[in-house]
Amino acid sequence: MNTRPRSLIACLVAAAFASGCATSTAPGADATPAGTTQATPPKPATETTVRANQAVGRSLALDDARDFADATRGLIATLPDPLVRSADGKLVWDANRFDFVKGDAPATVNPSLWRQEKLNNARGLFKVTDGIYQIRGYDIANMTLVEGKTGWIVIDTLLTAEISRATLAFALDKLGSTKPVVAVIYTHSHADHYGGVRGVVDEADVRAGKVRVIAPEGFMDSAVAENVLAGNAMTRRAVYQFGAGLDANERQGVGSGLGKALSSGTVGLIPPTDIVSKSGQEMTVDGVRIVFQMAQGSEAPSEMMFYFPGRKALCLSEVMTKHMHNVYTIRGAKMRDALGWSKYANEALDMFPEAEVAFASHHWPTWGSDNIRAYMARQRDTYRFIHDQAMNLANKGQVMDEIGDATFFPKGLAADAGSRGYYGTLSHNLRAVYNFYLGYYDGNPASLNRLPPAETAKRYVAAMGGEAAVLATARKAFDAGDYRWVAELTNHVVFANPDNAAARALQADTLEQLGYQAEAGTWRNAYLVGARELRDGVLKPPTSTQGPDVVRGMNQELLFDYIALRLDHQKLDGVKAGISMEFTDLKETWALELSNSVLNNTKGRVLKNPDVKLTLTRPVFLSMLLQGRKLPELVQAGQVKVEGDPRVLAAVFSNVQTFDPYFNIVTP
Repeated sequence: MNTRPRSLIACLVAAAFASGCATSTAPGADATPAGTTQATPPKPATETTVRANQAVGRSLALDDARDFADATRGLIATLPDPLVRSADGKLVWDANRFDFVKGDAPATVNPSLWRQEKLNNARGLFKVTDGIYQIRGYDIANMTLVEGKTGWIVIDTLLTAEISRATLAFALDKLGSTKPVVAVIYTHSHADHYGGVRGVVDEADVRAGKVRVIAPEGFMDSAVAENVLAGNAMTRRAVYQFGAGLDANERQGVGSGLGKALSSGTVGLIPPTDIVSKSGQEMTVDGVRIVFQMAQGSEAPSEMMFYFPGRKALCLSEVMTKHMHNVYTIRGAKMRDALGWSKYANEALDMFPEAEVAFASHHWPTWGSDNIRAYMARQRDTYRFIHDQAMNLANKGQVMDEIGDATFFPKGLAADAGSRGYYGTLSHNLRAVYNFYLGYYDGNPASLNRLPPAETAKRYVAAMGGEAAVLATARKAFDAGDYRWVAELTNHVVFANPDNAAARALQADTLEQLGYQAEAGTWRNAYLVGARELRDGVLKPPTSTQGPDVVRGMNQELLFDYIALRLDHQKLDGVKAGISMEFTDLKETWALELSNSVLNNTKGRVLKNPDVKLTLTRPVFLSMLLQGRKLPELVQAGQVKVEGDPRVLAAVFSNVQTFDPYFNIVTP
């Protein structure tokens, strides 16, 4: 994503109130989706990997043609220019990037994943049914267009404004339409479904009432919060999940299972004007009747599905897509409720029995009422099985890693490509359910206070006879194809001594083979990014999702919480401060109280004797955070009134840290 690679707040807070940042970070790389220069080329598949992937190919019905017919059904046209660029010429999307994914699977890609990515390669403008069209294959997600009486309803807006603007213009041109967009529906609170909104509508039209923006209850809080408090860690880990920085070829990136890749560009957010809060709620939007079903806490904290009775078309959002989804996403997020997820799918069977086409925020539609019901029932059973199997094993005394190593999956689901783990996996989803109910602790007191990874690694390596002895054992295991064991052994050596080039090389070779064998696009990406970073150093694609719209979307409490967690707590140990902030436009007073190295914030609390008091408006406060305007100039301009000792502000806010967006993962 072509957004600022460091926090938009941390440095500007320090600069606005004091002299500068407590720490600094390296600048981000140019935002292109074409990968980065690779110093060490990837290696071929070993004989072990070749045999493993051949076995997968023999075990699956990879020649089932129905999905391929559905994925290409209704194609109207593809973008005439495969290269989409921003106004300043930067590459946003290369539609030809994954064209090598065709024919039989190479030895370096799991055949099941290869099949999924061939399906995900279908791209263009598609007719779903009369009056409903989808743009697919130009981002990781889909954009759906529903024709109303006077204009278009856009369901989800892709990740970035540049790709949404280009594909919408292309679609309307092919449809011969000059009608405007009159409404946007956000299906749920993940950025790849709202980030491109500014390429679809003008916020001034939203404010003027010309465009409605419809979202499920809790949308703004969920959309903003997920990218803030843990945003730096999630964004760094997302590089691994989505393979950001990998080249696109048979030995590197082939897709994510969910879709092809993330577009590069500007991520935005326009707050909703209309909120859906209960199942059965109805709206008529530009003459189109819509019936909603809530799906909160399923694939996203804020999510909904909905039905168009006049067209017998059901939008499944991301609750039901053409694979097993994530109960836990490996980029890091709150655990999802697999049992609740299954119940939403079950409820939809009864709410919308007349549906003749079902489409979603990813992948391709399903046509025919019988096919839809069978598909939804399998999706329901997938999440119900994951839940029940995990808790069945947990109640028998198995712990997280034992449960995650379980291989049984019902025959009817295993044979269904739409239930296979191309994005989520049975392994990490079973672990997720255990964690949802029981947390990380396995109940064994020996696990209560383990040594940290680097210290554990040093002691294991010493106990096993030193680095050379461990590597000798690991090489034998590698030759035998025991890659999971090799990964553990070499990881200990790397964490004990990250300068051991032989250990890094063998660990990279091992992760690479695990990636070649992975059915999940996310696991493949994670393994291959790990291998590449071991060989060539940390990849530095653009990282931040904390754009200006996200900052503007934060409520005051979240804004202050975000600042507080970035404080250098050790430097502020023993410091006390009371800061009063009065926002005249909001008619709100906030007390910021520093004690015991934490900065608490309380709305409505009036401090009797604050060290300093600021009187200002929220827009002025945001100008300090987003535009870097300094406090003295705002005071001089009469936009901020300061009472008390302004040095207190400097003492506190000079210790707001900027987190390194490129912290180490596969090395200590």
